[in-house]
Amino acid sequence: MEKIDLKKDWKQLYQPSAKAVAEVDVPPLHYLMVDGQGDPNTTPAYAEAVEALFSVAYTAKFMLKKGLRQIDYAVMPLEGLWWADDMAAFETNDRSQWHWTMMILQPDFVGADIINAAMAEVHKKKALPGLERLRFESFTEGHCAQLLHVGPFSEEKPNIDRLHAYIDERGGRRGKHHEIYLSDIRRAAPDKWRTIIRHPMRAG
Repeated sequence: MEKIDLKKDWKQLYQPSAKAVAEVDVPPLHYLMVDGQGDPNTTPAYAEAVEALFSVAYTAKFMLKKGLRQIDYAVMPLEGLWWADDMAAFETNDRSQWHWTMMILQPDFVGADIINAAMAEVHKKKALPGLERLRFESFTEGHCAQLLHVGPFSEEKPNIDRLHAYIDERGGRRGKHHEIYLSDIRRAAPDKWRTIIRHPMRAG
């Protein structure tokens, strides 16, 4: 059974360079999503969201692998959209004011029927608070610029500033700050963490 790896199929979106900012066109894609607010390090809702996302994503994967269709694929990495009502909350690192949407990309062949069945299966096995807030929907990001950051999250700012400067010279930013967490931070050393930093661009 061949294993599908969307990170390879979507190489331009999930394998950027750490050396140069790249522009990409992100088509409409389907995600599992959970919204929340607060410090991701201390807010229970954040941990609940991540647990619900991965529980449903892996349940859907094994349903397809063991079912009639026998399709195997790699579960995609965690992603996050970040913003605040007052964007100064990011400059001052006031994480209590941060809003976020955590999400996991789903392959085109994973439809709402599979996701609903996976959610029902997870609900039978576990009482996950985040499951009630989970949704499955299409998200269109359009034209963006992105860059790979290697290292801990606390050292992202120079690369974020570099990305913003690139975009602001070419029409300006729109939408929300987007991060894609390629590393398992429970296992990898912080200096090896790989994070894609992405932001939508206005038409120049």
